[in-house]
Amino acid sequence: MIRDNMALVGHMVREMLFKVPPHVHRDDLASAGYAALVTAAQSFDDSRGIPFGRFAAVRVRGALLDELRSMDWASRSVRARARRAEVAREELTAQLGRTPTVEELAELLGVAVGELSNVDDDVQRAAVLSLQGFTAGAAEDMVTETAMNPEEMLLHRERLGYLHDAVTVLPERLRYVVEASFLQERPLSEVAASLGVTESRVSQLRTEALALLRDGLITHMDQTGAPDPKDGCVARRRAAYTAQIAARSTMASRLAATDAHGMRLAA
Repeated sequence: MIRDNMALVGHMVREMLFKVPPHVHRDDLASAGYAALVTAAQSFDDSRGIPFGRFAAVRVRGALLDELRSMDWASRSVRARARRAEVAREELTAQLGRTPTVEELAELLGVAVGELSNVDDDVQRAAVLSLQGFTAGAAEDMVTETAMNPEEMLLHRERLGYLHDAVTVLPERLRYVVEASFLQERPLSEVAASLGVTESRVSQLRTEALALLRDGLITHMDQTGAPDPKDGCVARRRAAYTAQIAARSTMASRLAATDAHGMRLAA
């Protein structure tokens, strides 16, 4: 049962990594998930009529949440500043219809740009985790119905197709890190060794890649428009990246990345 469901842990870890700060290591979550899978197998009672996969998913999800909570050692002041900055960022995004610049965010908060950067640094160091996106109810409530209606499946496949195209057009080094870390599930130490860099550098590359992916997907999936190329070198680079996604991605290419059931097809 453990061997047959190890992929379940990998899937749940990948899903959770998109909701937490980029420096939360996959290996830490995976270790907690696999330990929970073993515990679930030891305590499983098939006479209850519950499939082991469903039973294990509840245990693994709980273990991952516990692991995340154990990492959250941020002080109240750091949490308060992080929440204030996040609320301001959401307000500006709604008003401007785009991600605000650091200068615009600092002006709204009434602080210097340097002070805002210090807040971001504190948040990153403290690993402030927003667990509001996770289910807070009973364990049974965490297991949701996975079946999709035809419209939901089509949207799901299109999102996966956008992600496939967005990864494909990433700069070569960033694409290698994303594929090795998330698709091949290789540890950071192994990826770092293959690139001849430190694990810290791999983590930086992964953070940079995820930022590009997020901007590219938001631009195309939410139809917010490409970033303004006049805002600087970084903005021009992101604008060029989103343009590459637009040039490559069509409805046909997006749906071609998965089958009718939303399963990823081999390249």
